Amino acid sequence: MRYWVQLATEQFAPSELVDQAVEAEAAGFDSLNVSDHFQPWWEPGHSGQAWVTLGAIGQATDRIGVGTGVTAPVHRYHPAVVAQFGATLQELFPGRGYLGIGSGESLNESPAGMEWPDTGEQVRRMEEALEIIDRLLDGERLDYEGSFFRTKAAYLHTRGAERPPVYVSAFGPDAAGVAARFGDGLWTLADPESAPELIEVYKREREAAGKGVGEIILQTGFSWAPDDDAALEGARAWKATQPQEFFTDDWHDPRAMYDKAEREVSDEEFKESYIIGSDPEQHVERIREVEQLGATIVCLQNASGADPRGALRTYGERVLPALNRARVQPA
Repeated sequence: MRYWVQLATEQFAPSELVDQAVEAEAAGFDSLNVSDHFQPWWEPGHSGQAWVTLGAIGQATDRIGVGTGVTAPVHRYHPAVVAQFGATLQELFPGRGYLGIGSGESLNESPAGMEWPDTGEQVRRMEEALEIIDRLLDGERLDYEGSFFRTKAAYLHTRGAERPPVYVSAFGPDAAGVAARFGDGLWTLADPESAPELIEVYKREREAAGKGVGEIILQTGFSWAPDDDAALEGARAWKATQPQEFFTDDWHDPRAMYDKAEREVSDEEFKESYIIGSDPEQHVERIREVEQLGATIVCLQNASGADPRGALRTYGERVLPALNRARVQPA
């Protein structure tokens, strides 16, 4: 089992994220990623550019994996440029770079002028983008005429010695099938209601395509603080990610999104979705539950607004060692 941490561009300034990255590496996380958003889910918040931030993080760290969690090549980013970013990241930081790819949200694409499409088109755009990215990372000089994107003799003149892995976010069976065909892993929420079906679809489609198993990345958020109330208050803004329609429908006003979530999502419901509290053992137990859903990688979003670096130190001192001890226990 490997443990990743997601650093939140929506909650913290880029300079703070660089400091968090240094703490995450010292804590013993295997990889980190940064969310790639144009807007936060609420206001006031942050929205530092993810790729710039990763360049600074890569220079400030030595070994930890670095990537996006996740980039949506559906409108504001052309897929050829996303492929260029992934190839450059791997050249700068050999063996450390990877791409997380998703179908996006209106929150980030509508401000750039996109008329937000239905869910089917969202997934088709991602699928077409992934084909372009895949072929460019393979070194092809690509002329492409698709339903949504075009390229004219596109070619990546700079690539690292290794191709960066591409992990694909999926919240439904259609997207899970795309992840199986074009990704090196499935990335989804650690939701016991939805994750098992998506994992089953992903594995079945991988087998049908004659591919290896691939990674299963299950994500949840955590907030640690010295007391439970501070842990909850530090993460409260993340209620704005709970309504499922924010991921599919045309919601792109952060203020309206947070107001709706605060009205509709109780504190208890939120704590079922995120790991929130002062007791490191509680965090260990909840992460073990995520592992049992079938993860090969657990991605933990640091939503610890009260003390983000202290939370990472606590994970390094109390949480990750306990998880790793459990991992090596004899059967």
